[in-house]
Amino acid sequence: MDLASNTAHGMVSAHKPQGLARWLFATNHKDIGSMYLWFAFCMFLVGGVLALCIRAELFSPGLQFFQPELFNQLTTLHGLIMVFGAIMPAFTGLANWMLPLMIGAPDMAFARMNNWSFWLLPPAMTLLLLSFIVPGGAAAAGWTLYAPLSVQLGMGMDLTIFAIHILGISSIMGAINIVVTIINLRAPGMRMMNMPMFAWASLITAYLIIAVMPVLAGAVTMVLADRHFGSHFFNAAGGGDPVLYQHVFWFFGHPEVYIMALPAFGIVSQVIPTFARKPLFGYSSMVYATSSIGVLSFMVWAHHMFVTGMPATAQLFFMYATMLIAVPTGVKVFNWIATMWQGSMSFETPMLFAIGFILLFTIGGLSGVTLSVAAVDVQLHGSYYVVAHFHYVLVAGALFSLFSAVYYWFPKMTGRMYVERLGQLHFWWSLLWFNVTFFPMHFLGLAGMPRRIPDYALQFTDFNRIASIGAFMFGLGQLIFLVNILYSLRHGKTAPQQPWEGANTLEWQIPTPAPYHSFNPPPQLETAENGVVLSMRDSGQA
Repeated sequence: MDLASNTAHGMVSAHKPQGLARWLFATNHKDIGSMYLWFAFCMFLVGGVLALCIRAELFSPGLQFFQPELFNQLTTLHGLIMVFGAIMPAFTGLANWMLPLMIGAPDMAFARMNNWSFWLLPPAMTLLLLSFIVPGGAAAAGWTLYAPLSVQLGMGMDLTIFAIHILGISSIMGAINIVVTIINLRAPGMRMMNMPMFAWASLITAYLIIAVMPVLAGAVTMVLADRHFGSHFFNAAGGGDPVLYQHVFWFFGHPEVYIMALPAFGIVSQVIPTFARKPLFGYSSMVYATSSIGVLSFMVWAHHMFVTGMPATAQLFFMYATMLIAVPTGVKVFNWIATMWQGSMSFETPMLFAIGFILLFTIGGLSGVTLSVAAVDVQLHGSYYVVAHFHYVLVAGALFSLFSAVYYWFPKMTGRMYVERLGQLHFWWSLLWFNVTFFPMHFLGLAGMPRRIPDYALQFTDFNRIASIGAFMFGLGQLIFLVNILYSLRHGKTAPQQPWEGANTLEWQIPTPAPYHSFNPPPQLETAENGVVLSMRDSGQA
């Protein structure tokens, strides 16, 4: 039954606030989701500018533009802004926008808390950026903020700690909202094992956030106590242990990697079946694999710490546990390929970015398995091989999946189509220059170049120059995306009700663009399978 045929009963008739108040006091999940997405893109540009400053300095050996202290501040703020200001808010924005539509909920469970969770982000990021201009400059201990260095830095470190607390509160509130919405507000007839994979990925990610963000808060609070209140958690001279910080941080840090990866898995699991025009292969195994990754992510934190002198027994445990987590990830890659196998595929921009994600994320995963071997990691730890590895996982992983999601749901969000040629250009440009930027870093790391240094030996010059040229071209390519979005918002072709032939999850059953208020009352689903709505009863709306 077609939900799009209905134009009354709360779908379009409810009050819609206007002007600045609409955004300041927003409680509508679509408005809040849009603010998250725009904020995340702005922070992506800011973090990208810091990355280009880093690559400009590394174009040639010697000090070109920045002193070592400022260079380390740039690397630290680049990482913090990209993780907490760009990738995590972008996935939260997508969850806000799409989850209620995908599960037939009228809105997120806690609308006012949803507003608060967003409006904590701008002041937190402002604190981070202001730390550049305070005495002593911004934090310069890397995004991991390792003690004892973080204990010794200037007041920029205090601003960073305060910002991380605010960001953590925001993330936890957003995660609670996602959990309660999915558990309690699903449409009648949509069982848990019938939800779309993006809903499953968001649910497991939210549980991870609730579990580990307090751990990060505890780590930076201990640093704050060491800095100002005379404690000695990480001060060896006072009986503390600097390695304790690494244990606490990485107990947060490795689940954090999957907080940024699992939503990407969910997005790709929506896009590939649509453009392959086949149901997702092995839906149940995808759910179990996603859950397994969430559980195993808590068991591998010390593979970041093989050089700290841990006993051989512990090295073996964390080595095997890290290899084990590759199994459910491999299940996912197999299922995506099996979904495409003999499908009636078309290669619109969302599908290109999804396939690019699979290819590049797999390369990043394989280099991660390499680093899981303790003897190899001891040689490559802290080198540019590690930089290459996590950028293949996070840029090619999280960022490519986000681009895929924006292109995929853009018609539903705005009622307009993006410019396909610009989208295709954005993909091929990004794919080419991403690899030019980061693939040479594998060779730099294998040759022994350490990360987070502004100067280097002459033998590293050629690969660094290639990487720097690639970085500037990759950054330029993201302006294609911005132009495409801004142009399409005003001048894009009117999107049809069903822009993608294979799209048949619940969000595609409502009008395009999505009405300000949707699913009130909720649809009555008679049958749903793998997130695909097969039939619905009349509920006064459908």
